[in-house]
Amino acid sequence: MSTADTPASDPSATHPATSDPSADPAASDPATTDPSAAATATGAVDAPAPKKRLILNLFEMNCVGHITHGLWRLPHNHRSEYKDLAYWLELARLAERGGFDAIFLADVLGAYDVFGDSPAPALLEGIQAPNGDPMMVVPAMAAVTEHLGFGITFSTSYEPPFAFARRMSTLDHLTGGRVGWNVVTSYLPNAARNFGLDAEIPKAERYARAAEYLDVLYKLWEGSWEDDAVVADPTADGLAPGSGVYTDPSKVHAIDHVGEHFRVAGPHLSEPSPQRTPVLFLATASPKGVEQAARNAEVVFTGGPAVKAVGAATREAAVLAGRSADDVSFIVQAGVVTGETDEVVADKLALYRSFASEQGKLVHRSIPFDAPSHPRDRSVREALEAEGRLDHPGAAALPLDITVGQLIDSVDEAWGGTFFVAGTPTVVADEIERWLDDEGIDGINLRQYHSFDTLTDFVELVVPELRRRGRLREAYVPGETLRERLTGGGPRLPGTHPAAAYRR
Repeated sequence: MSTADTPASDPSATHPATSDPSADPAASDPATTDPSAAATATGAVDAPAPKKRLILNLFEMNCVGHITHGLWRLPHNHRSEYKDLAYWLELARLAERGGFDAIFLADVLGAYDVFGDSPAPALLEGIQAPNGDPMMVVPAMAAVTEHLGFGITFSTSYEPPFAFARRMSTLDHLTGGRVGWNVVTSYLPNAARNFGLDAEIPKAERYARAAEYLDVLYKLWEGSWEDDAVVADPTADGLAPGSGVYTDPSKVHAIDHVGEHFRVAGPHLSEPSPQRTPVLFLATASPKGVEQAARNAEVVFTGGPAVKAVGAATREAAVLAGRSADDVSFIVQAGVVTGETDEVVADKLALYRSFASEQGKLVHRSIPFDAPSHPRDRSVREALEAEGRLDHPGAAALPLDITVGQLIDSVDEAWGGTFFVAGTPTVVADEIERWLDDEGIDGINLRQYHSFDTLTDFVELVVPELRRRGRLREAYVPGETLRERLTGGGPRLPGTHPAAAYRR
């Protein structure tokens, strides 16, 4: 993932009212009620369990080449228009027409320069470079939509928390509570050098810094301003009689945070926004990441063959942290290629594959040696030794005993794996239902192969089928925040979340 569990409740779900049998004798007698109700009361008929509703996000990035490397060259692909406001407005309108929950925006803070020891391969192919700030396109998309949410990737490693807190609160105000934050710690060596460091911050330190970063933000978002701090009374007595009072100063507080990584006095500069704290996404699959997600995340962005294990471990850890197992949902990156007939699907898939970059996936995954130059049956260890790169920092994360061919195939994010399907709408819907019911996920970040054909195909062909099966809502709830939609709860974090401890 370049960002970066239990089903979210459906707010439209209804629950039978509980009545007092003593108030109406007939209420306790199945024989005097409707036959179907009587059958249910006696256990003869079991009500079907409600179907898990899919969390549906579009996976995007403010760049020419995000995940599907090389496909910006496809005929009529609009990816190179990422610099134009019209691109983002069209994307937002399409996603809202399809009932998407959010557009999930990835980000990186450096160039991919491990493969080939240079950023040149990434720049040549447009692999997440050039790219723009993901936060900057959100207000424009929000202005042409009413319900669509926005997940914004931002790193805790390089920029101080105070300014970020204000930017996110501003976006939460401007969107009416439709924003979320994908919490990441950044992983590119070039990113570290861009912020004055010689090398990446060690992983343990990055996570410690992120934990404190979150605490600072919770203090600012949840604790600095009391709910009724804003008076907005133009006739109240302020500095002079009748001068008006906008904010009651006694209800705005400094946070006076002094920690290992940050010193922040406060108070927060923004008055409370609809959600206060944006919806918290965390992208992880590592044990340390699971620990942090269990404490903080509302939605975990994960993937790979261990999705079930990550989900189970996170839920268990959430309970140990004083939260409910139902407080965390899980989404994965998913690829869908669809069409009205098998022939259309096959042609489309063949066209897309013909433009795919074989080298791009190696650049993106920061493979520290020239894998394509080696025989496919050579082991990764042997290939690294042949290039004198066995001690390269990037080699430590590689499976050394598999073959080069296996490694090349395994880093292919866009064209296979558990969460990829190519087929007609019924085939796609069948597979998505399997992901929900058998793989245990709660939603997907839909990757784009072609802008805007991938999204248009999904909206026009797959969405109606998923709605027919009860997997997607028929319509948005007016005025609903992103948190309310994804969790079925209120607009603010629940009292079991650690951020709630900072409320006054």
